[in-house]
Amino acid sequence: MPSADIERRVADYYTGKLREHGPTYHGVDWNSPESQHLRFEQFVRVIPTTEPVSVLDYGCGYGAFAEYLEGAGVDLTRFTGYDVSKEMVATARERAAGRPHWSFATEREELSPADVTVASGIFNVRVGTEVERWRDYTLETIADLASLSRRAFGFNMLTSYSDPERMTERLFYGDPGFYFDWCKRNMSRHVALLHDYGLYEFTILVRL
Repeated sequence: MPSADIERRVADYYTGKLREHGPTYHGVDWNSPESQHLRFEQFVRVIPTTEPVSVLDYGCGYGAFAEYLEGAGVDLTRFTGYDVSKEMVATARERAAGRPHWSFATEREELSPADVTVASGIFNVRVGTEVERWRDYTLETIADLASLSRRAFGFNMLTSYSDPERMTERLFYGDPGFYFDWCKRNMSRHVALLHDYGLYEFTILVRL
């Protein structure tokens, strides 16, 4: 399946969630605001908090991560959010009113590199895509995250170590060891695997 077809399915899925639940954690398919913030906390490990920084949120939804960083006191010189759902981006733009250093895009060609790029939750729902093709798609996207990052990037993913009775067919569960090894061999010597924060997922942080 071409990547464009995958992204079209992803856009339709999350647009439906937004229409059903509005700009809330349910609107981006998370279980609770607490788990949403816990995921965000992992990314802050590679985002400087004592100096100005630019951030790109790849799969930004309605802009929750920008709001989280603002609340955490991060000095954002520029925040760019990118999402394949046009309705998500329209909602994010409305919520960002009055913040001229925040911008949101629906086209990959509109993006320029940032100090740090993050991707939260974009690999979880494979929207009917065959597992091996979805894994290839995740690697293509991770390579794109790296290309858009000057200092670091990070992503999270549901873990293959999830309890079998909790796993569902519509979701993708990545092997954390595979992704750590792939990033270590292809992206940087400086890779961290976080699998200790209480959710059925892992986060990988790569310093370039």
